[in-house]
Amino acid sequence: MLEPLQYLLGGASGSLVGFTLGLVGGGGSILAVPLMVYLVGVTSPHVAIGTSALAVAANAGANLVPHARQGSVKWRCAGMYALAGVAGAYAGSSLGKAFDGQRLLFLFALLMLVVGGLMLKGRGQTGNPNVECRRENAPKVIAFGSATGLFSGFFGIGGGFLIVPGLMASTGMPMLNAVGSSLVAVAAFGLTTALNYAASGLIDWGLAAAFIGGGVLGGLVGAAASRRLAAHKGLLNTVFAALIFCVACYMIWKSWLAI
Repeated sequence: MLEPLQYLLGGASGSLVGFTLGLVGGGGSILAVPLMVYLVGVTSPHVAIGTSALAVAANAGANLVPHARQGSVKWRCAGMYALAGVAGAYAGSSLGKAFDGQRLLFLFALLMLVVGGLMLKGRGQTGNPNVECRRENAPKVIAFGSATGLFSGFFGIGGGFLIVPGLMASTGMPMLNAVGSSLVAVAAFGLTTALNYAASGLIDWGLAAAFIGGGVLGGLVGAAASRRLAAHKGLLNTVFAALIFCVACYMIWKSWLAI
């Protein structure tokens, strides 16, 4: 059982994750696990992963609503990608539960370095806004969905930083549509992972509620700030990528000492 202060820190951590998601549009959920372990003080890496997966799924579902209203979600592609990835997420989360917790954090930190690199990469692709998912491109969409679902389940993350480029590569859709459509898969992968961890008693429900509540509030503030700082999105992504690199290096150091 966690202390009251830890639940407050959980809410603050959720606010930070929600704020970064609203501000830079992706990648923020990668901070959920390290915040739960190193700031909130969750001693079990597996509980941190299971709890963060549930929080990420809930936040993705909340963020999906405005994208759906704007008409930026390609529902058939999103559904196909998500369904393909659910099996991968279940397999990945089952493997993650059986993996040594400290080694899992070490691999997670290495993944964060990849995320930081992807955030620094240019996003100048235009894409085809009229693209649809049909029998012709279904194998490619399913293959990408299964692979990203596996990674998402294993590390207990939303995986939006993988899903967005995966949707763009497998369908040719613009990034605007990929971001909106990715939230369907993020919610599906996160929920699948969370249910698998919940079956093993590896979710702190109170902490998840605090994290989700903080994430909703932080997301609203981040979205408002994003509109004001739209001209500086490139700089914001660079700063956030640098933060991810710093957190990843700290995790690698701590995990290396514990292994």
